[in-house]
Amino acid sequence: MEAKQESSIITPGVVTMQDPTILILASLADGDKHGYAIMEDIHVFAGIRLGPGTLYGAICRLEQRGWIRAVKSEARRQPYRITAAGSQHLKEQLALLGQVVRTGNRRMREA
Repeated sequence: MEAKQESSIITPGVVTMQDPTILILASLADGDKHGYAIMEDIHVFAGIRLGPGTLYGAICRLEQRGWIRAVKSEARRQPYRITAAGSQHLKEQLALLGQVVRTGNRRMREA
């Protein structure tokens, strides 16, 4: 019987996310931002660098879901705004993540 190859490699000190939805919504939670500003904000608060392809692909999906929308602007760069539905989704996901963090921390103290 052949051993299965792992589909991902875990590297200490490197955090990866398959879906940057929560990061983008969290960035927009404190105000409108254009793409580059979102990337820089995420790097500051999460230490994660999203590439432009990842960011703009996610922005497109978030717009399709109605969680963010483009805002009219005279500037060259296109700003985005979180919607009420996006805020609700972010609150739900943060509550779930909070539960995971609390459980993990409690279990680590018990170990």
